[in-house]
Amino acid sequence: MPPAAMSTPSGGGPRVLAHPSRDAIRLEDVLHALADPVRLGIVRVLADAEGECSCSVFDVPVSKSTLTHHFRVLREHGVITQTYRGTAKMNALRWDDLAERFPGLLDTVLAAARRQEAAGVSAGADAAVAGVTSPS
Repeated sequence: MPPAAMSTPSGGGPRVLAHPSRDAIRLEDVLHALADPVRLGIVRVLADAEGECSCSVFDVPVSKSTLTHHFRVLREHGVITQTYRGTAKMNALRWDDLAERFPGLLDTVLAAARRQEAAGVSAGADAAVAGVTSPS
C-alpha cells in the first residue's frame, strides 16, 4: 500500500493523501473497513451529510490518534476520500466509486445499520459516533 500521507518538500504546495484507484478497491477491504462500529458510524454520518465533513465534527469516544487511524483505514480501503483544505482534513464518501465496483453494497449496509438502530441493537455504531456538529 502507498504511504498514507505525503508532504511536499519544504518548497510548499498542498499536502496530498494517497487513495486507491477505483479499480484497486477490493471487496474484502471495504467490508473490513465497515465492520468496525466506529468506522461504520463515521460512514453513516458522512452518508447523511450534504457534502464533505471535517474530522473535527465527529464526537467519538476514542482518542484523536485512534480516530485518525479509523479515518486512515476508511481512506486506504477506498471508502472515503480525504483532502486538505487549509489545516482541515475534509472527508467524503466515495459513493460513485463504490457503486461502480460493488453495486448496492453501501446502500445495503447503511439500510441494515438503520434497521438495526431502529430495533435498538446499535452494536456500538451510534454510541461510537454519539454527537456530530454540523459539517463545516
